[in-house]
Amino acid sequence: MAINKVYPDATAALAGLLRDGMTIMSGGFGVCGVPAVLIEAIRSSGVKDLTIVSNNPGIDDYGLGLLIPGRQIRKMISSYIGENATFAKQYLDGAVEVEFNPQGTLAERIRAGGAGIPAFFTRTGVGTVIAEGKPVQEFDGERYLMERGLRADLALVHAWRGDTEGNLEYRMTARNFNPIMATAAKVTVAEVEELVEPGMLNPDHIATPGIFVQRIVKLDTVNKRIEKPITRMLVTTIPSKRKTSRRVTLTRWLDC
Repeated sequence: MAINKVYPDATAALAGLLRDGMTIMSGGFGVCGVPAVLIEAIRSSGVKDLTIVSNNPGIDDYGLGLLIPGRQIRKMISSYIGENATFAKQYLDGAVEVEFNPQGTLAERIRAGGAGIPAFFTRTGVGTVIAEGKPVQEFDGERYLMERGLRADLALVHAWRGDTEGNLEYRMTARNFNPIMATAAKVTVAEVEELVEPGMLNPDHIATPGIFVQRIVKLDTVNKRIEKPITRMLVTTIPSKRKTSRRVTLTRWLDC
C-alpha cells in the first residue's frame, strides 16, 4: 500500500516528532543547503534542550541561528561556530555546550552512524584537546583516535528536487551534509524546492533514496542567502590592434 509522505507545510511535517531534549541533525554548510523553513517551524514549536548536530549554528537571523535567542539549543555538535555572535556569547557565558569536531571527522561520524558503524579510528585530533577522554590505538606504527558514529532522533534536510516517494536530488554545494544526515536518523524530514512524480528524476542524480525519507514538504518560496560575497580584481587583455586592458570585478559565492 502506498504511503503518503507529502505534507502541506513544515508544521504539519514535524507534527508528533518534536520533544524537549531530543537530538536533531540539520543539513547545510554556512547558509547553503539549510532546511530553513523546517527550522522556523521548530522555533515556533517552542521545544527546548535540543542537541543539534550540524556543521555550524547558522547566522544570527537565519537557519539554526533562529533557535538561539530563545535558548532552545542546549548542545551543539559542530565543526565551526564563528559566524554567530549570539551563539558565541552564550557559549562564552556557559549557557550552551559545544562539542567541537574537525570537519572531516564530523562528516565521517554522521556517515558511520548512517551505515551502522558504531566507531572508527582516525589520525585527526591525536595529541590535541580533541583526543581528551577518547581511546587511542596504534596501527602500523601510527597513533589513531577512536571516534563514535552519530545518530539522531530527527534529521532535517534541504533538497533541490524530490519526488513524492522521497527520492532526493541536491544542487551543487547544497549537497554538503544533507545526504549523510538523511541516513543517520530515526526519522528524516525533507524540504524540497521542486516536487515531481515518481520516475521524473534521473536515477543517476538521486543522492538520497526514498527509503531514508519519511516526510516531505514542498516549499512555496526559497530564500537563498549569500553569507559572504567575495570579490577579486582580474586583469584581462582585450584582443585588438591597440593592446588595452581593463579591470573586472567578480562576485562569487557558494552555489546553492
